[in-house]
Amino acid sequence: MFEDFGGEWRSPFRRSPAVDIGEKDNAYEVTADMPGFEEKSIEVQVVDGSLSIKGERKSEKEEKKKDYYVSEREFGSFERSFPLPEGVDTDKIEASLKNGVLTVTLRRRQRRKSPQKRSKSSR
Repeated sequence: MFEDFGGEWRSPFRRSPAVDIGEKDNAYEVTADMPGFEEKSIEVQVVDGSLSIKGERKSEKEEKKKDYYVSEREFGSFERSFPLPEGVDTDKIEASLKNGVLTVTLRRRQRRKSPQKRSKSSR
């Protein structure tokens, strides 16, 4: 039925965004592809030792021309959770959305440095 519309009929919404997780010197970084999402429709939180990312997107398009009328509406939501590694400072989690990419920075707790002990050499 939908072959007349130019090929395979697929929604541009994915069930959940593609996510990359990386490690830096003092933090972990989670990036998620979220084109079309607004910052106010994304929720990032720590729940039971896991990082939870939720989002909802709505899209409506209406086009009226002399000889045709097109109206499309799409809605989608997702939720993803990732267990936090040990050592993450849950009070210092930062999230930002820029150009359709959500970046969550999970800072590591500062390790307390123990005083170094020097041994005297016997010469």
